[in-house]
Amino acid sequence: MHIPLEERETPYYAVIFTSKRTEGDHGYGKMADTMVDMAEQQPGFLGVESYRNAEGAGVTISYWSDMESIRNWKANPVHQLAQQQGKQQWYDQYSVKICKVERTYSFEA
Repeated sequence: MHIPLEERETPYYAVIFTSKRTEGDHGYGKMADTMVDMAEQQPGFLGVESYRNAEGAGVTISYWSDMESIRNWKANPVHQLAQQQGKQQWYDQYSVKICKVERTYSFEA
């Protein structure tokens, strides 16, 4: 069971993946679903948010309890295969930023 991010103790980490997709699916949707399912099973995984616009630009933010969990996820063999396929056929460009979340707050009407 995951504690909602708004209720988690800080600090924790955010991996911000920004990308521009290529045309067509080419198995991307299925692999993206697989990656989320697998990440949810990884120790240290806290949650994920993902957004993509009609032009193919997107942002996926995954949240992790510590840097070791992030390194372990990056080293996962299926995740490495997805990274390879991303470079070969799914992305025109992407970047990754890893940030430490020091404080959170939210508003809901």
